[in-house]
Amino acid sequence: MKGIGHWRGNRLTAAASLLLGAMIGLLSVSAFRGMWEPDPVFPSPWLTRKAMLADYHPALKNTPGDTEVFVFEGGEPGGSLLVTGGVHANEAAGFMAALLLVENLKVEKGKVVVIPRANASAFTHSEPQEGSPQRYGIEVPGGVRSFRLGARLTNPVHQWPDPSLFRTPAGQIVAGAEARNLNRCFPGRPRGSLTEQVAWGILEVIRQEGIGLGIDLHESSPEYPVINAIVFHEKAAEMAAVAQMDLQFEGLDFRLEASPRNLRGLSHREWGDHGGIRALLLETPNPVQGRLKGRPTPELVVTGRDPFYLKAAGLGRLFIPYDTAGAPLSWRVARHLAAVEAILASLEEVEPDLAVAWSGLPEWRAVVEQGVGAFLRPGTGGGPRTDGGGGVAGQAGGGARRPPQPGRP
Repeated sequence: MKGIGHWRGNRLTAAASLLLGAMIGLLSVSAFRGMWEPDPVFPSPWLTRKAMLADYHPALKNTPGDTEVFVFEGGEPGGSLLVTGGVHANEAAGFMAALLLVENLKVEKGKVVVIPRANASAFTHSEPQEGSPQRYGIEVPGGVRSFRLGARLTNPVHQWPDPSLFRTPAGQIVAGAEARNLNRCFPGRPRGSLTEQVAWGILEVIRQEGIGLGIDLHESSPEYPVINAIVFHEKAAEMAAVAQMDLQFEGLDFRLEASPRNLRGLSHREWGDHGGIRALLLETPNPVQGRLKGRPTPELVVTGRDPFYLKAAGLGRLFIPYDTAGAPLSWRVARHLAAVEAILASLEEVEPDLAVAWSGLPEWRAVVEQGVGAFLRPGTGGGPRTDGGGGVAGQAGGGARRPPQPGRP
């Protein structure tokens, strides 16, 4: 019998080991590079034009910060609306609500500009040390569409190192890692870091497209006090109050939060101050990004059901109602859509000449009842895709169904 020493010195086994290592390396590189490819978007047939952020700020061309800008224009003159999702790429409902707009919208009056992946770089990596899933899946007619779950901050591969402290373009000093937080970098700098230039590019969209109203879609942890909320710049205070009342008539409770003048760098503050527009930010609850959750899984992204949050709710530690139905993605997206429509209705009431009218968008109750996937275009479809780590992305059609309840759909 040959000893271990014999095999250790065998050229054939050495070559086989090198070949195996090379194959594993190639597969790893392929999976890693796949994270850098944006998921396809299938715009509605009424899209007027698709641009890139670099068309507004050319310095972003061929950088990881460049991202798609979808413009819908109606046949009648009216106001102009900007909707952004994916400022924080780990907040799935903000991205998904913006995506539903892009894939369904028909603007009849005015103009609507949608940026679903505002921080494109943040979609190319996951939250470090969190065990977050790389992907989640949504059932659509004919298959499953798989989507990246990104991170809150710009990929450090694209912007590094972080400073010890960061002075935002608006002059506030925050923790160094916040230099990669797009929602601390407004109004941006035209020759700044990648994140600052993305922020500058979005302000250029506001200026060059003549935007009058901006809505930034976000999510936050269920234990965070600013949740299920409309955060408004003072220019949009009347609109926010009218929208809140309309939403309450629909059975949807939203808090009103005034944008603090001394909290700088955020969209709801700097879009109003530097862009001169009515600026608002919407928050829905997202258990997968909270600190009290159990294991983060693709299913948690979609269903929003977590036993630890259920226990926290029983102890009175959350700022939202939370029961065994969880906080499904369908419910969170529906809240965003309902709030956007209520804000547009309030704009028409406050400034009739600046109204924006559209059709094609599903009613929020339909999203709750049928799931997000019922209103996404099938695209390539075809079936489930893995999350890059061997697990299959969650395949619920947008979240568990739930009957309307007081304060929530």
